[in-house]
Amino acid sequence: MKTGRIIRSLSGYYDIQTSDGTVERTRARGEFRKSGKKPLVGDFVDFESENDEGLIWKIHPRENALVRPPVANIDVAVIVTALKEPNFAPNLLDRQLVALEAANVTPLIYFSKSDLLSPAEFEQAMAVAETYRKIGYTVILPQPGAEDVAFAALQQALSHRVAVFMGQTGAGKSTLLNHLSPELGLATGEVSKALSRGKHTTRQVTLIQVDDALIADTPGFSSYEVFDFPADELDNYFPEFVAYRQDCRFRGCRHLNEPGCAVKAAVSIGAIAESRYNSYKAFYDLIKAQKPRYNTDNRNF
Repeated sequence: MKTGRIIRSLSGYYDIQTSDGTVERTRARGEFRKSGKKPLVGDFVDFESENDEGLIWKIHPRENALVRPPVANIDVAVIVTALKEPNFAPNLLDRQLVALEAANVTPLIYFSKSDLLSPAEFEQAMAVAETYRKIGYTVILPQPGAEDVAFAALQQALSHRVAVFMGQTGAGKSTLLNHLSPELGLATGEVSKALSRGKHTTRQVTLIQVDDALIADTPGFSSYEVFDFPADELDNYFPEFVAYRQDCRFRGCRHLNEPGCAVKAAVSIGAIAESRYNSYKAFYDLIKAQKPRYNTDNRNF
């Protein structure tokens, strides 16, 4: 029996890389289909291989996993966030952060297109970046004209890690990936073209070696479209709320209309950003309005 990490999934086949760098192609045992537990790219697995025919026998416990893209054991998710063209949207960034918090994936916020900002706009961008740093997130904001410094910081943050990239259309994700590795950018483009030909095109996920990091080359990222947890859990995924909610007058405070809410008090004095609180309220209403669709498979690792 051998052990390795799945680095590619395509049409029912799984390419597994072992510690010595060897890659072997396998299939999953039928028992996985019956149990509903499917191997994911990023999984560590035990497998047997003979005459180029391999079979996965066991999936190791996961640190975390995302549904879209289907990747497991992610060390960092880089959220590429445009400051202009399209304009910065705090609600979208917060939605992505909540989705990653819920999936137990560490985010890194990379602000793009800072070179398009006026000096006054860049001052505002620095204030926004500081808001998220105070929460505890790693934030990279390229100084106009010194993008290489920011890029080096990103490379260092990715070193020896498994990473996924996410970002709205036009945020500059492809440009950043191309900068990291021309091969990675090419692969991303090819998959995107394939997907545009029809909804039934086979989706491929691959972990590609870029320097000493593994980066998921995926057709897209949409894990933040639906919140797969009850509204009552939402404040768990706003780290700055967690620090204050223990002082709320009522246990189980929703931080909406209840008296004696420590979270709302923190917002009123500027300890919690009003934009973050507005996102919380919008997401709470959204979860209450949507049909329950809780994904328990990937939330209990």
